[in-house]
Amino acid sequence: NIYSQSEVVTLFEAVKIKNEKRAEALYFYENNWKILRENALKKGIIHSFEFVVVKANEKADFDIILITRYKDQAQFEKSEENFQELITARGEIKLKNELKPNDFRQSIFSIVGKSSLY
Repeated sequence: NIYSQSEVVTLFEAVKIKNEKRAEALYFYENNWKILRENALKKGIIHSFEFVVVKANEKADFDIILITRYKDQAQFEKSEENFQELITARGEIKLKNELKPNDFRQSIFSIVGKSSLY
């Protein structure tokens, strides 16, 4: 039935760029976060992902939204284990100007939601 529902689990993460290190932050997410998710998608351990650059304002003090979707709760619950395997296989993280992630980013919040896709 084309109207059957699948409850997708979505993880939203809001990130603030620190110390005006935009180039370093974008490089990090493009060359690490995004690559890991592309590999996760190929292996079928996530449903989809998005990397969204936004403009911070007084109500939303963050610059990047990271979205990772899982096909169901079971896939979400295995995400840490599954990503650890990908991280181990990948090796060292890629950094611009050798700055460590804590030098250029701050996690503002993360929240998990469920949605029905039709």
